[in-house]
Amino acid sequence: MKDFLKKYIEPIIPLYAIIPLIGSFAFNTMVYSTTMALCADFPHYDFTTDLDRMVPVISWFVYIYFLSFPFWAVNYILIARGEKKQLFQFLTADLASRVVCLFFFVFLPTTNVRPEITGTSLSDEILRWLYSIDQPTNLFPSIHCLVSWFCFIGIKNRTDIPVWYKGFSCVFAILVFVSTQVTKQHYLVDVIGGVLLAEVTYRISHRIEAYRYVQKFYEKINLWLATDHGKRGDNVAE
Repeated sequence: MKDFLKKYIEPIIPLYAIIPLIGSFAFNTMVYSTTMALCADFPHYDFTTDLDRMVPVISWFVYIYFLSFPFWAVNYILIARGEKKQLFQFLTADLASRVVCLFFFVFLPTTNVRPEITGTSLSDEILRWLYSIDQPTNLFPSIHCLVSWFCFIGIKNRTDIPVWYKGFSCVFAILVFVSTQVTKQHYLVDVIGGVLLAEVTYRISHRIEAYRYVQKFYEKINLWLATDHGKRGDNVAE
């Protein structure tokens, strides 16, 4: 297994970053799914504005909405390929943002009223399917917008990433914002909340030393995973 990881995985992503990235994904899933189940019977608030009602449904943007998932995966891996300190500063912001989301999802649960999709195109069918699998809850702040903006700000100052890809990441993140509006998955306040939360937690994580605790936590897990019957083996975090 060690040889496999070093030969096939390490050229793509540093081995010490694998568990932290999995942890980030797992915590995000837990926050989103657990709060949705916990707050199912809570009163929910609708922050729809007149401006939101003026935005038309453009069903083909559902493709952008779903393409955001591989976009997140690629950019989080790119972030993991940078300096270790910057990775854990980023993951600290990522963790803190989901804690904030958790509080909003529990204490200010939100919803919206989705339109009836009557078209017969493939994109209309996919949008109807999206509505059927994704409840209109946990809207503010928008995790879709939060993570997409993280994907840009996490690489924007990296000198080893081409300028064109940084530009693409910024443009694609904005397209994701638009997709959440014209598919009626979110409304304007959700986008603003997601972007502001990303910016605030990212900047704070680069100004305080909290990332050291996150780094030590994952280093202990990496060390434990590399231990055989209580004896230290090759540390995958090294």
